Amino acid sequence: MGITKTEHFTDEQNEMAVLLKAMAHPARIAIIEYLLTTNTCICNDIVEVLPLAQPTVSQHLRELKNAGIIQGSIDGKAINYCINKETIKKFDTFISHIFRKIDKLENNKC
Repeated sequence: MGITKTEHFTDEQNEMAVLLKAMAHPARIAIIEYLLTTNTCICNDIVEVLPLAQPTVSQHLRELKNAGIIQGSIDGKAINYCINKETIKKFDTFISHIFRKIDKLENNKC
């Protein structure tokens, strides 16, 4: 595999690539959707609603946490997970920017 040369891209482009890569799995999308319905939860709460084993859910949670999409706080022996609102706001701003550009393109058909 080749070098990605991330230094040739803006910080925002690199950050969005990390977020999109972390979200690029249906289980992670399902986890995000679940976390949006609850304030906080532990891994076993997610295991109860998804058709995945606990180690698999833990791995997906780790990927989402490493990308900054979710955050976790230790509560005894468990980790309570929740959505990282600041990261989601950045993602929303990026997606909104894309749709504004699409609207401009539609007005100026090629």
